[in-house]
Amino acid sequence: MRLGVLGAGAWGTALAQMLASDGREVLLWAREPELVDEINAARTNSLFLPSAALAPSIRATGELAEMAPLDGLLVVTPAQHMGAVLAAMPAHPRDLVLCSKGIEAGTGRLMNHVARAAAPASEIAVLSGPTFAHEVAQGLPTAVTLACGGGEAQWDRLSAAIARPAFRPYYSDDVTGAEIGGAVKNVLAIACGVVDGLGLGQNARAALIARGYAEMMRFGEALGAERDTLAGLCGLGDLVLTCTSTSSRNFSLGKALGEGGDPEALMADRRTVAEGAHTAPVLTELAARHGIAMPIVTAVYRLLHGAPAREIVAELLARPLASETDA
Repeated sequence: MRLGVLGAGAWGTALAQMLASDGREVLLWAREPELVDEINAARTNSLFLPSAALAPSIRATGELAEMAPLDGLLVVTPAQHMGAVLAAMPAHPRDLVLCSKGIEAGTGRLMNHVARAAAPASEIAVLSGPTFAHEVAQGLPTAVTLACGGGEAQWDRLSAAIARPAFRPYYSDDVTGAEIGGAVKNVLAIACGVVDGLGLGQNARAALIARGYAEMMRFGEALGAERDTLAGLCGLGDLVLTCTSTSSRNFSLGKALGEGGDPEALMADRRTVAEGAHTAPVLTELAARHGIAMPIVTAVYRLLHGAPAREIVAELLARPLASETDA
């Protein structure tokens, strides 16, 4: 099975490096012409993943038409641009493995719905889990959920093509759950970064992770996700990783906000995308539409729109006492 990677950011480049670790050829699409030239000439991606010396079997291209004949594509474009990139691809039946985590602003669509509309001939899978790009590129042990909309037949062909000794996928057929876990945890990671930036301590961060996980569960179940999926690698596993390290772009953004940074200035200054900042508004809207209590997500949305961090924390701490199983 011939695989390629759409998107040469840190995560896309790391996935290409992982796929090329056994010497097979990997085609990597990059939007920036200068990045295509650098990858092919210098075997580096100084813009997004400067720590990696890229495998010689990775070849970069800026032409979507070159990607079209491949049997499968790992789609790692920013979530808000995925639909446009896929719509520009020449039509061809293929497996699309969605690796971007987010919800489309303006429509509230999960990425699998975006992909199905833009590429109706394709079968959709979602790859998600606790994954820092630089560790995957280094070949450090990693486990992920591979949720296959095409069921076990799709799993059989994709798992054989993607699995490596240090990169272990686990099967699921819950595409919705895999996507919701990845999207919601990005917003919660911003909140945990704020806790760190304010110096509120480890107790507060642990409590926020647990209460945030409860919000993820409520939202996921309301939209048809399975509890076991959200309790796995792509839900709880990814949440713990991104809520506890400055290697997470979302955590780092939250930390800067907690330290008093201006949201607009911080977003404008960032080369890489903190998807949680784009997801928070649409997630807040969806939660309100479905009547789902998500106070932490709502707090992040308000923070990103200029509300003072300490004021928001004080409001969360002042909420009425309730049972842990309630909102």
